[in-house]
Order: sequence, then C-alpha cells, then structure tokens
Amino acid sequence: MSALNISKGMSSHSAYDLRDPNGQIEESHTLAIMVENEPGVLARVIGLFSGRGYNIDSLTVAEVDHLGHKSRITVVTRGTPAVIEQIKAQLGRIVVVYAVNDLTVEGPVVERELGLFKVKGQGDKRVEALRIAEIFRANVVDSTLESFVFELVGPISKLDAFADLMRPLGLIDMARTGLAALSRGL
Repeated sequence: MSALNISKGMSSHSAYDLRDPNGQIEESHTLAIMVENEPGVLARVIGLFSGRGYNIDSLTVAEVDHLGHKSRITVVTRGTPAVIEQIKAQLGRIVVVYAVNDLTVEGPVVERELGLFKVKGQGDKRVEALRIAEIFRANVVDSTLESFVFELVGPISKLDAFADLMRPLGLIDMARTGLAALSRGL
C-alpha cells in the first residue's frame, strides 16, 4: 500500500477533497504593523479582524520606539491571497497605522516564539522529560519534587514538537508568547 499523496490545500483527515478545485488555497501570513502607541489602537486593529471574520493565529505587541511613540503589532493570520490583500489594504487605511509589511512575501524571515511548559512526573517519566528538554535545548526555570517548568525559544514548529513529546510524560500547562518576526538582511 502506498502513502497518500496529499498536496497543499487538501485535508489529511478525509479521503475526499471536497474543496472547490477552482477556489484559492488559504495561506498563513505574518504581518508586521507599525502603529501609534496610544490607547485604543490595538482594539481598532484587532477590531478590523473580528469585524470582518478574519482569524488571528498569533498576536504580539510591544513598543519599539519610545521617543516616537510607536509600537509593532505582529499578527499571524490566514486566508486566500485576495483576503490577505484586503486585510493589508484595510489596515493601511486606519489613521494610526504607519506601515503594514507582509513578512511572508517580502523574503526570508527570522521567526521565534517563547514557551513555558509545566511537566508533572516522577521516576522514569521525569528522567525522560529532562532528556527530551536537553535535546531541544530547553532550560529548566523551575523545579519541584513533582514537576518542572521548561523554557523554550524557537520556531513555532519546534515548540509544537516539544509539547507533543511532553504530553505523554505529564504536560499539564503551557504559556506561549506568540510569534515575533523580523525580515532578514537589509
């Protein structure tokens, strides 16, 4: 029996691809939005997404220019190319938005996320959790006789893989910051 040949846009959960063959495929895009750092700006930007039914997969916000009162909002969203273009155009029309950059199409990007993972375990499970943490280069930031809290920084896929391996060993809680991204080079 051969492996399933599943191409981009097809569901891996069904033997049938019920999508419109002429329809466009949804893609994930990382948008970097420079905004005025003032009350209500985040609500206006995020309101654009919720008001039009766009989903946000990840959201991070921080002030990046204290003297210029500017903040950077990094949003990971998904949609067809037409929907992504519409999102960028609508964001650009908000008065307090200085710039909207689609990092996904601008070239190579450095992406990182921080995660904290609480793993409960004793005996062999505890030893195995420490071994896996060492492989992933996760730091132990808290330790008790019953649990560990690991800190891990890396691409989203690395944090997902770490969580998947820790679940059977006793993962009981996790906190993730959301994606931070910068384009490479000048």
